[in-house]
Amino acid sequence: MSKKSDQPISSKKFMQELRRYERGSISRRQFLGVTGLGMATAVMGAAVPGLLPRKSWAAGDLGDRLVFSTWPNYHNPANIEEFTKTTGVNVQINAFGSNEEMLAKLQAGGTGWDVFVPTNYTISEYVKLDLIQELDLSKLPNYDAASNNPKFAGPATINGKVYAVPKNWGTTGFVVNTNEIKSGPKSWKDFFDLTMGAGSGHTIVHDYQLTTIGAALCALGFSFNSIDENELAKAEALLIESKPHLFAITSDYQPGMRSGDAWMSICWNGDGTQLHNDLPEMDYVIATDGGEIWTDFYCIPKGAPHLDAAYAFIDYLQEPGVQASEAEVHGYAPTDSRAIALQPESLATDPILHPAAELMNGLEFGAAQTLTDPNRAEVMARFKSA
Repeated sequence: MSKKSDQPISSKKFMQELRRYERGSISRRQFLGVTGLGMATAVMGAAVPGLLPRKSWAAGDLGDRLVFSTWPNYHNPANIEEFTKTTGVNVQINAFGSNEEMLAKLQAGGTGWDVFVPTNYTISEYVKLDLIQELDLSKLPNYDAASNNPKFAGPATINGKVYAVPKNWGTTGFVVNTNEIKSGPKSWKDFFDLTMGAGSGHTIVHDYQLTTIGAALCALGFSFNSIDENELAKAEALLIESKPHLFAITSDYQPGMRSGDAWMSICWNGDGTQLHNDLPEMDYVIATDGGEIWTDFYCIPKGAPHLDAAYAFIDYLQEPGVQASEAEVHGYAPTDSRAIALQPESLATDPILHPAAELMNGLEFGAAQTLTDPNRAEVMARFKSA
């Protein structure tokens, strides 16, 4: 029932408000007020699973600060604001550009981080180095292991202990400004050929050895995860040959693509979605000669100074409705079936968010060996200093 009359809200109006809620345009409280469902939470809980989750995260004194380290362009600001408004916890966001950078900072100590977002292949190394905490799942009632695809969630469990909960999954390909590059590149070989040809001076590669070295390896017909010295030497030669033709080496590549200074970039699919939504000439490509499929997770480092706030924040971000509204902003697919069920049709059918199976056949999950392999680290260092 609406607040201003005894007439039921129309189904069309209800769906409009539901979509606004899922996008994060209105808060849960506003949604319930507009639709007149504030007194019918039990009904809503049954009718729309996950829309009205347990709010244990909002209980208790959580302090006034939380330090959150994550990747660029990777969260819905409305959700961060809602968490702060509800709990009084101000969230300080730090952005980083690679898992190697994140590992180095944690090993150095004194980060002050409470929550951070590593990628699947790094978690076993964090456990080995005793840098992250085993999670107390009783403090994360909104996390439902059974709802998460084990293909993506599996790396979080080591020796029967859960050290992380999934954020979302995605792919690593490249983005192309089709107004400038009209040849329709399909592979990493095309990417590097164009970098040293028609696109010279207008290509960005990541400041991140996994993806940049991986792209060069794939262009040469090798595994994205190779640590073979001969194969790495050939990848290094390709990268150094291409370096004079690059616009930049950075993992925060959206500004260069948006300004028009860059015409191509190694790209994560969510950034590809964001760019394409704003600039339709930007096309995201899953390369035909390989690349990466990955899952990112929420973890709590050892010694997190605001532990209660960390658990509350992760639990909030595990709410299915929050996950769905996150995906609508950053363009990465949830691993949680409850959140997937809440996605609007525009996301459910988005070929960047949910690519066809045949496009992913050649993709590899990053391997733990790549994080600490000295040869790969040296290749990246020589490339950057060349």
